[in-house]
Amino acid sequence: MGFFDKMFNSDNDDNKPEKVSVPWIQLTQVETLEEIAEDSSNQPIAILKHSTSCGISRMVLRQFEQNYNLDPDSVKLYFLDLLSYRDISNKIASRFNVPHESPQLIVIKDGKAVYDASHSEIDVNKLKTI
Repeated sequence: MGFFDKMFNSDNDDNKPEKVSVPWIQLTQVETLEEIAEDSSNQPIAILKHSTSCGISRMVLRQFEQNYNLDPDSVKLYFLDLLSYRDISNKIASRFNVPHESPQLIVIKDGKAVYDASHSEIDVNKLKTI
């Protein structure tokens, strides 16, 4: 590696923050929504609804995962593949009284939706304030 490569190389591991993997729990059963409502009295629970066929949804997911830096005990994170589990998405809308959107981040606390964001409004850092 040359002198300029050492000075300007952005791949230098010393310059990168430690990457933290998002502890997603796959949401695949409608019955889990009642567990989420009950568990949310102990800990906030976030549900990220993602469409695998949408470029914007992919971009939002990537940004969320790149910026993720939360204490794993601060919020439990569920991931919903919207195309595979549309029935669960519909049940989320009715159970927690939020309109369906995609991509969408919903935070449940004490059995109720306390935060709801979609598209470019989704920000992992908002989870720190809930």
